Amino acid sequence: MPKVNPIPEGMHTVTPHLVCAGASEAIDFYVKAFNAVETGRVPGPDGKLMHGSVKVGDSTIFLVDEMPAYGALGPKSLNGTPVTIHLYVENVDAVVEQAVAAGCTVTMPVADQFWGDRYGQLKDPFGHNWSVATHVRDVTPEDMAKAMEQMKSGEPC
Repeated sequence: MPKVNPIPEGMHTVTPHLVCAGASEAIDFYVKAFNAVETGRVPGPDGKLMHGSVKVGDSTIFLVDEMPAYGALGPKSLNGTPVTIHLYVENVDAVVEQAVAAGCTVTMPVADQFWGDRYGQLKDPFGHNWSVATHVRDVTPEDMAKAMEQMKSGEPC
């Protein structure tokens, strides 16, 4: 019997698995907002999505419809989420503009940050939080510590 790779080809060690009220609609939305590529959709007998997946860049995201009987509730049912999904992209400004045009809400405008990223945050229509960034400069640990101190004291970084 051939050896099976314990981590399937193309997958990473950590994969977000999002619960959505309307997972099929979420897949379609992520295609528009983040240029996701749909890689799978398994509908259940009641029409709810039992499993779906998209690829954003080199990373896979799994999706499933809310199923309260199994404890699967999305951010809207829970009145929020403590989780933010982070995307590194080539052009943060263009991606945020595209995501907003698709229906995301900006929760933190894109700006240059002291840690070396141009960075902003969004909320999608399904209640999930996203941070989007382009790395624009390398920052040493010493420079980052200095910038954090300046930020705490109210000085410009």
